[in-house]
Amino acid sequence: MKKAILGTKIGMTQIFGEGGVVIPVTVILAGPCVVTQKKTVETDGYDAVQVGFGEVKEKHLNKPQLGHFKKANVANKKYLREFRLEDISSLNVGDEIKADVFAAGDKIDVTGISKGKGFAGPMKHGLHRGPMTHGSKSKRVSGSMGMCSNPGRVLKGKVLPGHMGVDKVTIQNLEVVKVDAENNLILVRGAVPGSKGGLVTVRNSVKA
Repeated sequence: MKKAILGTKIGMTQIFGEGGVVIPVTVILAGPCVVTQKKTVETDGYDAVQVGFGEVKEKHLNKPQLGHFKKANVANKKYLREFRLEDISSLNVGDEIKADVFAAGDKIDVTGISKGKGFAGPMKHGLHRGPMTHGSKSKRVSGSMGMCSNPGRVLKGKVLPGHMGVDKVTIQNLEVVKVDAENNLILVRGAVPGSKGGLVTVRNSVKA
């Protein structure tokens, strides 16, 4: 069964497993999320649920957004995401989705926005360096970027210096080590994308 939830990345820590093995984990505050809209094949052409997460002041929302939450009779939410689940019959507008939808041992995919690294030069942004010996004066410059007379230009898609980070990144096949249902916390083995406090989407793994 497909499962999904929104949360925020709290940070990394470590816990001790069986035999005293140290396990590095990322702590995610997952939910509670509330169902703000339910889409069906009859009305929208497909089955999905829209969920909201995070508190937000009314002054930060426009009239259509306020009307959307008022119609659903739910509190104003900062983030809205839509999930296409296999079975949405048990979910209705106003229902809560909490961290306990996942359990220890589950395989998950976590999506977030990677950390921004500002403007990156040719060395950091993926281009090869020049030769380091024989009197080379081109150690940290990008060097040639294309062919000679034919086609005589830089091909489209060439990695060049520029803005790095702030990309949508998904880490697949991570393992849930522990779930604290009381505090809505999910402990995931390893690192997940994004900075502390960043929004993440947790889904069951497509490769599991």
